Amino acid sequence: MRRLFLDANALFTAAHNPRGKAALVISLAANGLWQIATSSYAVEEARRNLQQKYSQSISTSEAQLAHIQVYTSGKGTHCPLSLPQKDRPIFESALSCGATHLLTGDLKDFGRHMNNPKKSEGILIQTIAEFLDQEIENPQR
Repeated sequence: MRRLFLDANALFTAAHNPRGKAALVISLAANGLWQIATSSYAVEEARRNLQQKYSQSISTSEAQLAHIQVYTSGKGTHCPLSLPQKDRPIFESALSCGATHLLTGDLKDFGRHMNNPKKSEGILIQTIAEFLDQEIENPQR
């Protein structure tokens, strides 16, 4: 079964747009289509950003987190990819929880690592839209 790791950007987007693609991914996981994981670091970053920009979405975020396994965050000291310091704990956590995919909207920092699992320790880094497009074309049930 695929294990999707959501970064803070994906968590934030799902909470503030509960009818969007990120929220759909969480909903489908709740129905057993795949597993979803994230890290305490990503949860805190998403919560902080929601509080600043869309505080009314905090309750939606909490409800969504009930369907996501939250792992203790990496510290960013053993990241095998060249990433900014703020993203190193995210990738470390995805790697340590056995993620098959890391879903992010952070094209600036993750962009050069996307869609190339051979260069990202076997993890397929994609946007949520790319992941869903791939699932429609080639579902792995």
